[in-house]
Amino acid sequence: MRKRILVTGGAGFLGSHLCEHLLSLGHEVVCLDNFFTSQRRNVEHLLDDHRFELVRHDVTEPLTVEVDEIYHLACPASPVHYQRNPVRTIRTAVHGTLNMLDMAREVDARIMIASTSEVYGDPQEHPQKEDYWGHVNPTGPRACYDEGKRCAESLTVSYARQYGVEARIVRIFNTYGPRMHENDGRVVSNFVLQALRGEPITIYGDGQQTRSFCYVSDLVDGFLRMMALEEDPGPVNLGNPSERTIRDLAEISIRLTDSRSELVNRPLPVDDPTRRCPNIDRAKRLLEWEPRVTIEEGMGKTIDYFRTIVAEQG
Repeated sequence: MRKRILVTGGAGFLGSHLCEHLLSLGHEVVCLDNFFTSQRRNVEHLLDDHRFELVRHDVTEPLTVEVDEIYHLACPASPVHYQRNPVRTIRTAVHGTLNMLDMAREVDARIMIASTSEVYGDPQEHPQKEDYWGHVNPTGPRACYDEGKRCAESLTVSYARQYGVEARIVRIFNTYGPRMHENDGRVVSNFVLQALRGEPITIYGDGQQTRSFCYVSDLVDGFLRMMALEEDPGPVNLGNPSERTIRDLAEISIRLTDSRSELVNRPLPVDDPTRRCPNIDRAKRLLEWEPRVTIEEGMGKTIDYFRTIVAEQG
């Protein structure tokens, strides 16, 4: 059945892939974005599709759009972006989510809230399960995002309990792929661009801190499966349970780009998590979901994308 679907942050990295996939399934898509951190180029190839509508709007301002479903992704999601304007980040996470929940209630739409693994902070439990409450510094430099998303989750479950809004929460772990912002400061884009340019690859700390890297198409598949659930399962982790060190990712980037870049170490940023890996048992059981794209395949596609960016820049 064709649906009319709103994607906030739809011109961003994740949002653009989601919009593209929803259109491929025959749905009508309203892409909402204020272009604070996203790029128009991510959705330009969709503009000629009559089922696609691009709306420039900030989710911190109220809005009503008649839709069947809402994927609420809008929020700066990398430290470089969310620390640039921490108050705006909190407003987006809190006011933006409140506005989208208001809209979902008004138009009777099911809503999926994009939360984050950052709600676990620098975790003392490993791997992280959904019932772990986290280890978060509420006044540190990352708090605007971490606590903003924790509040967004609280708003969401409160709306569901008080007003009966059909709401779903996904906690997104490190995701990568084409259309990542080249200046977002994330480890994959940093390493790939430095390797392609032959620049030293910057590793913060000793490189033994870990992350789990999920390719974007796998994550989008998880989004759709979560939205399709008829019963709210509570928050669900979406990510790759294959844990890798930062140094390992740097070496993969060098090898796949055939680069001569060397590794250089810099001090670890404040409150940077030392370990991050999801327990996805809940996603496997409820969504019948798990990542399928290998790191070699996903990094290959990501490198191809960034090659075009580097070529355009001369």
